[in-house]
Amino acid sequence: MKVLGIDIGGSGIKAAIVNTKTGELLSERHRIDTPKPATPEAVAKVINQMIVFFNWKKAVGCSFPTTIVNGKCIHPGNLSEKWLDIKVDKLFRKECKLPFYVSNDADLAGLAEVSLGAAKKEKGVVIMITIGTGIGSGLFFNGNLIPNLEIGKMLHTNGEIIEFHTADSVRKKENLKLKDWAIRFDSLLEYIRIVYTPSLIVLGGGISKRYDGFKEHLQTEVKVKVAEYKNNAGIIGAAIYASKEHKK
Repeated sequence: MKVLGIDIGGSGIKAAIVNTKTGELLSERHRIDTPKPATPEAVAKVINQMIVFFNWKKAVGCSFPTTIVNGKCIHPGNLSEKWLDIKVDKLFRKECKLPFYVSNDADLAGLAEVSLGAAKKEKGVVIMITIGTGIGSGLFFNGNLIPNLEIGKMLHTNGEIIEFHTADSVRKKENLKLKDWAIRFDSLLEYIRIVYTPSLIVLGGGISKRYDGFKEHLQTEVKVKVAEYKNNAGIIGAAIYASKEHKK
């Protein structure tokens, strides 16, 4: 099935047409900068630009960078406070006149990896960690999604939200060497091991492409793999999600 998948991020909104059976991108990936400020109205207009660009007439899957419950944003995340309590699927449907299926970005990136990628056929607890503007997370048990796990919102030992210590945006802001950032990130992985006992952690987000450069600094005993679909995981997962939901 061909589905348009859209991945909304803090810096960019990306989309492509996806073969949901194979995960193959059937079009070039198109990117538009996330508007500043990223208000619901501004983002909805960019989403409509995507629909026009692809001349898309069918259902759309959308990966969104915060907690989504039944299509509603219940935490504003790193976009804008104005997203709180917005029915994101309804907003995009109204703007684009198409059915939208919206869920959390890390959940959908994980869905791509569990369905077709690095965690395919993995049993037990699998956790997807996306490292970017913040820390996103998706929780799976025997291939089934348990939605809206927010590991990035847990508290660090200093009492601050842990993504303010370990996100890739923090590495850039504080000009950390990759080794120093990796040592911080390793403490998060160890915390995940203690709390969730995962059989596998899958790493996504832009910095995951540099895994070979920092893996030696990760001391936790959890099995770690890099997302096979890398920065396309959100797009592919969004398309798979829409395909599953549209059939219900």
